[in-house]
This record gives sequence, C-alpha cells and structure tokens, in this order.
Amino acid sequence: MTNYRICTRCVMDTTDPNIEFDEQGVCNHCNRYDRLVRRHILPAGEREKELSRLVETIKAAGRDRDYDCVVGVSGGVDSTYVAYTVKKLGLRPLAVHLDNGWDSELAVKNIENVLKTLGIDLYTHVIDWEEFRDLQLSFLKASTPDSEIPTDHAIFALMYQMAKKTGVRYVIAGFNVRTESHHPWAWSQGYLDYAYIRTVHRRFGTRKLITYPHMGFWRFHWYLVSLRMINILNYIDYRKEDAMKVLENELGWKYYGGKHYESIYTRFYQGYILPRKFGFDKRKTHLSSLICSGEITRDGALRELKNDPYPPALQEEDREYVIKKFGLSPSAFEEIMALPRKSYEDYNSIDNFFQSWLYRKMIAHRRKNY
Repeated sequence: MTNYRICTRCVMDTTDPNIEFDEQGVCNHCNRYDRLVRRHILPAGEREKELSRLVETIKAAGRDRDYDCVVGVSGGVDSTYVAYTVKKLGLRPLAVHLDNGWDSELAVKNIENVLKTLGIDLYTHVIDWEEFRDLQLSFLKASTPDSEIPTDHAIFALMYQMAKKTGVRYVIAGFNVRTESHHPWAWSQGYLDYAYIRTVHRRFGTRKLITYPHMGFWRFHWYLVSLRMINILNYIDYRKEDAMKVLENELGWKYYGGKHYESIYTRFYQGYILPRKFGFDKRKTHLSSLICSGEITRDGALRELKNDPYPPALQEEDREYVIKKFGLSPSAFEEIMALPRKSYEDYNSIDNFFQSWLYRKMIAHRRKNY
C-alpha cells in the first residue's frame, strides 16, 4: 500500500481508507475513543451510584413481571459477563439467543453451562436456515465488507421483540466504550438499517424473507422511545482478561480463540474473507481499544498481529465447511471472492432518505413550526 501509515498510539493504520492523523500522529479513532470515554464512563464513585440507581429503577419497572430485563447471549466473553453481572446485581433477566446456524459446539456448551449455573431462563430463536442462507449469500455477492450485518441486525431486533413480548422495558447489552470504540465505518456499517439489508437481498437474493427478525426505521425508533438499552459494562470496572478468569473459574466457561469467534461463520469471515478480499484485519480494531484502555501494550498488539488471525489448518477446515453449508462449489466461492469490492454507499439505504429533498423539506417544516 502506498503512503502506508500507522497510529503512534494504537495499531490502526491506513488499511482504513478514512483514517486521519493529528500532529502527534495519533489517529482519529483514538481521539474519538477519548471523547467517548469522557462522555460515557463516569468516575468510579459516581459510576457505582448510577449503577445502583439503574438497578433499582429496573427492579421497580419489572416488579410484577416474570423478568425485569432482557440480555442477549452468544457464548462469548462480553455477553456472558453481562449475564453474570446482572444476576450478581439481583436482576431477573431473560436470556435471548439467536441461533443462526453457525454456532460452534463450544458456544452452545458455554451458553448451556453458564445459564444453568446462574439460574437464568433462556429463549433461543432458531432462524429459518434457507431464508438466512439466501440473505447471507446475498451479502457475499454484494461484495461489501459487512456480511455480518444480517446477524447483527437480527440479534438487536430479536432482543427488542422479546422485551416487548414479555413487557420488559430494559434491554441489557454487552457493548462497552473502553474495549470496543475503534470502529472504522469503511469496514462495516448499516447493522440497524433494514432498508440497506432489504436492498441487498432484493438484488441478489432468490427467495422472500418471511420469518427473518428485523425492524424497519419507524419500528426501531418506536423501540428507542418505549424501551431502553443499557450498556451495563460501562458502569463497572470491566477488563476482559479479568472477566475471562471469573467466567472460567466460577462458571466453567471456556475461551474460543478470538473476539466473536464463538461463531464459525464470524471466525471465517473475520479471519479469512476480510483479510484476503478487503485487506481488513478486525483484530486491529479490538487490539487498539485494548491499548487505549490499558489492558495490553502497543508492542504486544503488534506482536500478535504478526500471527495469522487463526490457525491456517482451521481456516481451511472452516472454508470447506462454509462452502458446503452455503451449497456452493469451490469455484463459485472463488468467483464471489473475486468480485469487485463494494461498500455500503453503493446500495440504497436509510442514508439515501436522509439526503433526499423530502427529508430536507420535513426538517425545514419542523424548524419553521417548532
């Protein structure tokens, strides 16, 4: 790559085409990280008080119901630690899991063992595989670097739907600012944008989406008004390495080898397709946030990046498995890999509406009358 440059603070580099550097050589992701931490992470004493207040509010809102919150579980460290935390806080969660056909055996065992030990009820939504296969193949054929969008969107939609169905007002999520804030938009965007998902599927899909969990623009905003999502890990001193030790020692949880690698498809997509087709290494985003949070050193991250995303033998095993599960031939898969690279902006999305004359007219009318 010409004019290659890497951040002097983290390991984000010019494989993000939109990256910017300040006079000290620090990237825009690190500077945004600092702003987000200042905005969302309270000082320790205040954080504890706010967490106590939130817990009491959640308990009061769900007093006459079977559950007082919904948590999403994947078998990974973040979502598992969320389940552990809310139970420790005395809340009564319903755990929700999306089975999209790609769960690793280890992820399934983690979910079963952890929730049984914690005494948490589980609702698992088994997605229609033929529908979902068609949708995932559509994203591969769309040739954008965000083929995980169909899963991410369905997970959020399912959690909101189950909250509404059970009368729960609070959805507890596993995102946290300190370890997940280095996110290049060029690498992935649109996970809440059903217009984008629908556009890609209509162009490249072959069957209707009938049962796929989703939420359009207005339904999503209704959820935002009627429900509240809380990123509970922002209210505790969350360190991944410490969290993993707790889960292993207290709940029998087992590590699966990489962030989001509890899913076979995610492991293959992030560790094989993204680096080979797009030149994107998602480890850089995860490691960079951990550098800024003080959990690892920059030199340690650079050493880790010299290794393969995951073992080559397992990559080849996953490649054969994914091709077969999708019903593709090896040559058809290579044809998809060779398609010209596209991006979110190449397809119709809700952003098109925001840029339209109709939306501008609506905003102008609102400003004039309010």
